[in-house]
Amino acid sequence: MQFSKRVQSLDQEIFAALNQRRKELEQQGRKLYDLSIGTPDFPVPQYVKDALCQAADDADNWKYALQDTPALQQAVCSYYDRRFGVKIDSSMIQSCQGSQEGLGHIGMVLCNAGDTVLLPTPCYPAFISGARMAEAEPWYYPMTKENGFLPDVASIPPQVAQKAKYMVVSLPSNPTGSVGNGEVYRKIIDFARRYDIVIIHDNAYSDIVFDGLQGDSFLRYEGAADVGVEFFSLSKSYNVTGARISFCVGNPEIIAAFRKLRSQFDFGMFLPIQAAAVAALQGPREMVEAQRQAYQARRDALCEGLQAIGWPVPKNHGSMFVWAPIPASYDDSMTFAGDLMEKAGVIGTPGSSFGPLGEGYIRFALVLPPAKLKEAVRAVEKSGLL
Repeated sequence: MQFSKRVQSLDQEIFAALNQRRKELEQQGRKLYDLSIGTPDFPVPQYVKDALCQAADDADNWKYALQDTPALQQAVCSYYDRRFGVKIDSSMIQSCQGSQEGLGHIGMVLCNAGDTVLLPTPCYPAFISGARMAEAEPWYYPMTKENGFLPDVASIPPQVAQKAKYMVVSLPSNPTGSVGNGEVYRKIIDFARRYDIVIIHDNAYSDIVFDGLQGDSFLRYEGAADVGVEFFSLSKSYNVTGARISFCVGNPEIIAAFRKLRSQFDFGMFLPIQAAAVAALQGPREMVEAQRQAYQARRDALCEGLQAIGWPVPKNHGSMFVWAPIPASYDDSMTFAGDLMEKAGVIGTPGSSFGPLGEGYIRFALVLPPAKLKEAVRAVEKSGLL
């Protein structure tokens, strides 16, 4: 039996491998601190659950949705206006089953086989698999410690930029936790205009920012909607990861092409989930702010704790992840992640899973309360790995 080159080009899903080993260690009775996957442990707002349950009780809502409802489109428009000060309309919105799926499909809209795409390194693995699904050729632009893990379009050679079809930008960044600003976004927009490149902005963590910084939208800056779109997700702000609620928002021509692609294999978001999304988008934001503060307390507990035991882990400024350099005694992140799991019971994701410049780091997700994170720090200290 022969499988497609497209499937053969995909790497093994690192989270599945980590989860399998976690189960084996749990069966042995080991105490584990799983910081590998960014699945929020905070509760879903009751008003969101109520909206879903009420909608599910209506038999008509179990039919094909076929498209986003006017109520959902209006809720997204109103949210963007209130939250980011961005005016959009229904022609600029298309839902998808999570940003990961959307990022996996957008390349098929924009690329032909062999086209060049610009991806950050380090980056979330879905960016890479999305390019491969489109049979495009990734060119990785560096996100370095020296540049604050921010995109530097000046580092992209003109001969590469002239060939590129799209550029993925992810701020706040997964995995590095860097946060964008107006200067960065304006340079990216100017770069896209100069070389006729589409910008794909992954905006999953705009509500998880620290140290007085503000979560933002790429679309807030002049010219952004002319050159690109962003994927906006409810997963991390409202803890609805399993519901897979995300939207591609921005340039109407790109949205129309994206909608055309999706119509070939999807019959629309389940209507009760659309109702839940409307409730979240229209609901109060006090819980979102309290949750942001809780994430910052977790970041402080983990980073300050690791620093205190001799592991110089810097504080991230956004996202729900900490990007930690591996100890100098280790040559590769996969080996260190394995030893950390086996000897300390702490599970992180090796940086090598996040593209070429991910090596030398390990990513931790802030998915445990401060007390548990302090326990994890003590487990690392006792393991002798440092």
